[in-house]
Amino acid sequence: MAEGKVLTGAGLRGQVAVGKSGAGLTYRGYDVQDLAENCQFEEVAYLIFFGELPTAEQLATYKAKLKSLRQLPQALKEVLERIPADSHPMDVMRTGVSMLGNLETEKSFDQQQDVADRILATLPAIICYWYRFSHDGVRIEENTDDDSIGAQFLHLLRGEKPNELHEQVMNVSLILYAEHEFNASTFTARVCASTLSDMHSCITGAIGSLRGPLHGGANEAAMEMIENWTSPEQAEREMLGKLERKEKIMGFGHAIYKDNDPRNGIIKIWAERLAKDVGDTVLYPVSVRCEEVMWREKKLFCNADFFHASAYHFMDIATKLFTPIFVMSRVTGWAAHVMEQRADNRIIRPSADYTGPELRKVVPITERSAA
Repeated sequence: MAEGKVLTGAGLRGQVAVGKSGAGLTYRGYDVQDLAENCQFEEVAYLIFFGELPTAEQLATYKAKLKSLRQLPQALKEVLERIPADSHPMDVMRTGVSMLGNLETEKSFDQQQDVADRILATLPAIICYWYRFSHDGVRIEENTDDDSIGAQFLHLLRGEKPNELHEQVMNVSLILYAEHEFNASTFTARVCASTLSDMHSCITGAIGSLRGPLHGGANEAAMEMIENWTSPEQAEREMLGKLERKEKIMGFGHAIYKDNDPRNGIIKIWAERLAKDVGDTVLYPVSVRCEEVMWREKKLFCNADFFHASAYHFMDIATKLFTPIFVMSRVTGWAAHVMEQRADNRIIRPSADYTGPELRKVVPITERSAA
């Protein structure tokens, strides 16, 4: 990407480059499909942070570090216990990271990698501690013996160690969501970082941006749609009706891709495996028919979120927790962008075209007429 264009269009889409990134869906030069097929999420996190895939020894050391950082401060647990059960889970994630920043403030940028690792290690426990306490009245023990972040999340959520298939799916899912150029939440993090703010503030801001329905939540919206249909035929009728009424259908198309989202084909394979594992004969076929209808009628493809919906559902993950999983993964990309911004910083301050009234004089209040 080039640098230095002035803002000329709404939303900055395709109009201005505000930093440097890679080409295509690659992480540090590795194709995301290659990574999803051959790596653990913790390997990819290491790659995103340090620029190279780890050796076996480096990976073991990094995973041991992350496992040592899982314990939540007691004060944070007390805050999580006060958050109502009907709160938006993304608000829980935002509050959790912000509170962690109060308790463990980044005092120097020399601490940034340790701070990023600490946030990455605590996110599964933050969301699961709140969820299990507010919904089940259970205070979980966050230090499980699970070797991976994905397995730990499932263990904390369900109270038992996940099977190998579920751990594999979580691993792939976290890899697919780890980084994706200058999307809205990443841009939010970089704007915050450009002011030389702390890491917790940057990540909290990114979570707030992802909370918006036009950025995060597409997999939740997709699940809420497809779970109402009992057959592919019904799904097709309903989809056609939505298109005729010009309703927005979440989980399709992407601002970056024109013909397909490379992440979709990967998670779709795992969704099908999960469907077979649980004996599903409805949800996955419904999802496939939706994909077919949208391509046939609108030439719109599934993005990464659509088949994630059924994949998560097959693993008994509550729909409201889908987007927090995104946070558990994307925090790696956000934190790496924050570090990159700090390393070559200039405050991000785009220009805008003024479209308001021409210059005018203040009229004394006694002489003004009501508008």
